[in-house]
Amino acid sequence: MHLFYTTDLQHQIHILSEEESKHCTRVLRLSEGNTLFLTDGIGSFCEGMIKNANSKACVIEIISRIQEYGKRGFGLNIAIAPTKNIDRLEWFLEKVTEIGIDQVIPLICRYSERKEIKPDRLEKVIVSAMKQSQKAYLPELSPIQHFKDFIYKPFSGDKFIAHCINGEKPLLRNLVKQGGNNLILIGPEGDFSAEEVEIAISQGFIPVSLGDSRLRTETAGVVACHTVNLINQKG
Repeated sequence: MHLFYTTDLQHQIHILSEEESKHCTRVLRLSEGNTLFLTDGIGSFCEGMIKNANSKACVIEIISRIQEYGKRGFGLNIAIAPTKNIDRLEWFLEKVTEIGIDQVIPLICRYSERKEIKPDRLEKVIVSAMKQSQKAYLPELSPIQHFKDFIYKPFSGDKFIAHCINGEKPLLRNLVKQGGNNLILIGPEGDFSAEEVEIAISQGFIPVSLGDSRLRTETAGVVACHTVNLINQKG
């Protein structure tokens, strides 16, 4: 199945962007009469037929459409400190998009080693992962923000903070509720500071463990994402 991303699927005839048109005609070598699939990243999933295989403006006729394709019955938002090695952050974004997530919020924490990101590059990673995993919802990548600015913002749902400071912490998997809306904080390579953990707790975040192993930042994010999705898996 060849899936393409577009921001507008309102009409019967659709023209792919130049980037997607080149990929369609030059890389995949699709031509007039071939079928493909389109998503707008907000739930629409359409089957289309190529009417004009132009490498700059490929014309597609929509054959059928499904709304809210693969919509999840729960919410998942992860606020995570970007890793020093940007490749590891890209890997995290790729994997959580494949598994299923609504929003990623990059956080600058006290011990953060990376305090800047290039959102355009990261957005491309997310779009590519959405298409590869054949999903119809594009996760939101929020602007990078400081921990102390983010932590006081209102959130309707369950809030968790995964950290490595010693103490009794229940497993995340034992606290996640089916059908709930979740916000999970994942710290930098140097972990959250004790002050940050205290502030989070004062704002209603529940300290949790992701298991016995000490995980890298990006691995912890993927484990948290998989845990919430697994708890909400049907069947």
